[in-house]
Amino acid sequence: MPHSHHSHSGQFCRHAFGSLEEVVLEAIKQRFEVYGLTEHVPRYRPEDLYPEERDLSLDDLSKQFLSFLNEAHRLKEVYASQITLLVGLETEYITDDDLSHLQKLLKDNERRIDYIVGSVHHVSTIPIDFDRVTYEKALANFSNGEGVYILGNDQMERFLSAYFDAQHQLIQQFQPEIIGHLDLCRLYTPSLDLRQYPIAWGKLIRNIEEATRYGALFEINAAAFKKEGWTSPYPGKDVVGLIQEKNGRFALSDDSHGPRTVGQYYLDVADYLVHVGITELWYLDCSSEPNHNGRYISPRRIECDWRLHTFWKHREGERRGIVS
Repeated sequence: MPHSHHSHSGQFCRHAFGSLEEVVLEAIKQRFEVYGLTEHVPRYRPEDLYPEERDLSLDDLSKQFLSFLNEAHRLKEVYASQITLLVGLETEYITDDDLSHLQKLLKDNERRIDYIVGSVHHVSTIPIDFDRVTYEKALANFSNGEGVYILGNDQMERFLSAYFDAQHQLIQQFQPEIIGHLDLCRLYTPSLDLRQYPIAWGKLIRNIEEATRYGALFEINAAAFKKEGWTSPYPGKDVVGLIQEKNGRFALSDDSHGPRTVGQYYLDVADYLVHVGITELWYLDCSSEPNHNGRYISPRRIECDWRLHTFWKHREGERRGIVS
């Protein structure tokens, strides 16, 4: 049962650490049964490179991603007897060109990409998860000329709406199997109640209904626990409740950025699942038949009570200093 659908390595992501093989070996050590390898797709404008990537060219990023696919499939074969590795990607949507490039990338690498983690990290071409200063720049983009709020909550309403509109475009066009950190838009405002922004909330409802319709899984992303002010994974309790109301299905992700963060905060995630009443979990598995997008992957429901799996007992023992 233990699984994760979203991960990165320092070998192919400059803000992560360690090699891809080290990530895999740590997942095996922690007794994961299914583990997804999902590096970011390339970006296609020089201005979209992050500071740690300034020595790379756009061509370097494209070659790096193809190298990731090669290494991920090598590891998938080498460790097949110890763990089920899935090879996927995490999307970027900065401009419409990113979606055109993604379409070509998927076509050129058919059967090499098992699934998609559909994520949005930018609003109006500005990163919203790099640092607070950059996030505030993205938010200020929805102010009037003096950079002040318009009609009270209107600035945040429009910012959130732009985020959910970009998310909807991804969902509609690519139907990702995993919806990544659904409410990343409030990374720096963890206590923000999305229900107070009715236009944005309506767009979120639309996105959840659309993704549920074709069978997407919504990730419970453990990485939020390491963010300032967060006491839950992504998505927060209000969004989880909405997904439950719409009969959406959940899967787990550690969103690790190197071997040190594989499985990090999973016990906290387990506590959260119990708290919000998630009794059913799903995971992705290879399939002999193509899914709605022609990818050979399908969701599987964990048949037993997920809380009874030995994975959780082992981790609880580690928390108490008992190693089996």
